[in-house]
Amino acid sequence: MNGRYRIHQVRLGIDEPKSDLPKKILKKIGNRNLILSDMEIIRESIDARDKKDIHMVYTVDFQVVTRQRPKQYVRIPQGRKIGIEEAPDMRYAEVSSGGEDMRHRPVIVGFGPCGMFAGLILARRGYRPLIIERGKTVEERVKDVERFWNEGVLNPESNVQFGEGGAGTFSDGKLTTGIKDPRIRKVLEEFVRAGADEDILYRQRPHIGTDVLRTVVKNIREEIIRCGGEVRFQSRFTEVKTKAKNVKAVVVENGETGQTEEIPAENVILSVGHSARDTFRYLCERGVKMQQKPFSIGVRIRHPQEMIDRAQYGETKGLPPADYKLSYHCSNGRGVYTFCMCPGGEVILASSEEGGIVVNGMSNRARDSGFANSGLLVDVRVEDFGSPHPLAGIEFQEKYEKLAFENGGCVYSAPQTTWGQFRERSEEAMPVIRSLPEFAVESICEAVPRLGEKLKGFDSDEAVMTAVETRSSSPVRFARNENMEGTFGGFYPAGEGAGYAGGIMSAACDGIKIAEKIIGRYRPFDGE
Repeated sequence: MNGRYRIHQVRLGIDEPKSDLPKKILKKIGNRNLILSDMEIIRESIDARDKKDIHMVYTVDFQVVTRQRPKQYVRIPQGRKIGIEEAPDMRYAEVSSGGEDMRHRPVIVGFGPCGMFAGLILARRGYRPLIIERGKTVEERVKDVERFWNEGVLNPESNVQFGEGGAGTFSDGKLTTGIKDPRIRKVLEEFVRAGADEDILYRQRPHIGTDVLRTVVKNIREEIIRCGGEVRFQSRFTEVKTKAKNVKAVVVENGETGQTEEIPAENVILSVGHSARDTFRYLCERGVKMQQKPFSIGVRIRHPQEMIDRAQYGETKGLPPADYKLSYHCSNGRGVYTFCMCPGGEVILASSEEGGIVVNGMSNRARDSGFANSGLLVDVRVEDFGSPHPLAGIEFQEKYEKLAFENGGCVYSAPQTTWGQFRERSEEAMPVIRSLPEFAVESICEAVPRLGEKLKGFDSDEAVMTAVETRSSSPVRFARNENMEGTFGGFYPAGEGAGYAGGIMSAACDGIKIAEKIIGRYRPFDGE
């Protein structure tokens, strides 16, 4: 018994302060003569099922002392009836260093969430990782992205997909995930340490916000460097060299000078994200084992945030901008679902290749744009790719991104229409409709009215639809063995691009797991 308890389902009215939590907890315990100590909110959510009685629900960890002996902890009854249990230990469990000597420092390719957290864990433990990133620092990257949005000038190496922080830097910074992994808490704590708000530790659907993320990723980079790591920007991975089926070196091209450098390496973490198509093509030709993976395609759908708030909260005021998560199974067998919902956000251009249109959603910490948007996506099966080639899914994506570019007038202006026009297949909707496969158009037409039954107003004729969203996940999955190595020894395909993650949190956790594999095998690096 560690002396800490966890209590669930502690309710507060939306006007009641969090300072009332102790008395609410003592009431549930049934002993108001005790004193709570070291109280920590573990989870906070909004229960809006009854719009006339919306309230906050908390899970809280705490210790208990008596008023007579405030330094002496006491035991209290546990059980489902009062919702109390022993609090689990949430501290990150570090792995022990292995016994092998490391001849060369580990190389990490890509500085998104996966590479960033692999680098952070390795650096803190003395392994001095070298991180190479094809894009620019977040400060320079922001300038390139804003120029693209304002002037239509795309930098294929520095954009919404490529650069410090990965694609997640230009997003809502959502930290929700479907995985169950004890490393999740570690990731959240590191984000807070780097400048994110502490509420991400307990909010039901935590988010950092694009504006705050820019500072957070910069601070994590500086921490990696402080701990002995190195980060090289505008450095594109072009080749992996092997000997006896083990990694020997990587070749990197300097984006400013065009010069190449061969870097000795026995451990390489490939964390390039889902949009590094040139890297996928090279590795496929190199004989790296990978296979097709299903993904999704669709549009961004936008509504007034006030409408979403009213649908979720009724007339109750003073609550955070409401979100939603909807899905529908169509008669053709396809699933339609909302993805990466951005309350108070905006729809953005997220292209990374010349002559292609990709859209995504983004919101700042305040979520105060006045509009809500989400991906409205349809399942894409590997049978839809039209080829057994491992990279056929990439060609499928590129086909519709190029169509969206053409249908937008061959400029970086995403095709747009309203749901009412889309439903009627009017001439105004054709640029969007022609940017999607027919099965996606049919599925969306069937699904939206049903989703409107679940969320009032979702099927409003005025809802704006923007094409095309293709980058919800990677269209490939790399082979990995039980040690998380790929085709070559010491080669670790990781994160979302490799097909092992689906967002910031799962990608970060995958990076930590691979760092642990390396730590568990080698002593810290003490060479040059």
